[in-house]
Amino acid sequence: MNKGIENIPQKIRDLYEIHEWKHAVAVLSRDFPQEWNDILYVLENFRLLRSSILKPGGRKSPISERIDGMFAARGWKERRFETSIHVDDESHDSPTHNVDYYKNKVAVETEWNNKDPFYDRDLNNFRLLHQLDVISVGVIITRADSLQDIFKRLGPKIARKYGAATTHMSKLIPKMDGGGAGGCPVLAFGITKNLYVED
Repeated sequence: MNKGIENIPQKIRDLYEIHEWKHAVAVLSRDFPQEWNDILYVLENFRLLRSSILKPGGRKSPISERIDGMFAARGWKERRFETSIHVDDESHDSPTHNVDYYKNKVAVETEWNNKDPFYDRDLNNFRLLHQLDVISVGVIITRADSLQDIFKRLGPKIARKYGAATTHMSKLIPKMDGGGAGGCPVLAFGITKNLYVED
């Protein structure tokens, strides 16, 4: 475990699998203490309900909606940035993808059960927004591989729904370590079995 992750409260480390790129913990805790406290609050109070896993899919899962609501209650908003590239007298729009939650130069994305190329999109978005000095750090909340044991226990249909080609930590780590976010510090939290509640 690297030194940055050691500075995350133990109660959070007990609930999440955590990976860091470019000193993201130091950036968050020192330069953005209020936003860091918001993130820790959401992480500490979130629970993964059996009923939410079993609910049929739609535009957004109840798991992502729950996280959305917790961030929104603390003043975070979805944000789209209108950017463009200027060459001589010509301007070309180059809009970024929406950021799930944004507050004071901190961006958070939730990737619960998308196709794994969504990680490339998120990291590239962090890279671009960081280069433009719009964000200082990016955070991704996703799921730990260990949840697959729970999905299998809930039946083959659920296990297939959360298959190997969907977003989970072992798909994200190589993309982070490969520099997908460029110089943008990134902190990733994987939801583990310790958050699971049989409701």
